[in-house]
Amino acid sequence: MINMTPNAISAVERFIKGADAPVAGLRIAISGGGCAGFQYGMSLEEAKNDDDLELEFGSVKLLVDPLSAPLLEGVTVDFVDSLTGSGFKFENPNASSSCACGSSFSA
Repeated sequence: MINMTPNAISAVERFIKGADAPVAGLRIAISGGGCAGFQYGMSLEEAKNDDDLELEFGSVKLLVDPLSAPLLEGVTVDFVDSLTGSGFKFENPNASSSCACGSSFSA
């Protein structure tokens, strides 16, 4: 379903370690919006929802709601750290186009 690079896993582990509250997992979701139609969302969650899909990448638990799952099929999540900035990058084979910032796409 979803792939996470070692850089992405390491970054999430750092964020979880620095969180103020206990973390059940990292939620990745798709919602309407952004400049291309759909946008990615990420958040550290204190609890898993009953209908969430749960994927494990080492110590990182990834939570995905059933509506987002089809749009995330085959997505690779990476974390890029460069002189011009750092952040998560999504490579989505289902996207027919994406915006220049890489945080939204159309299916």
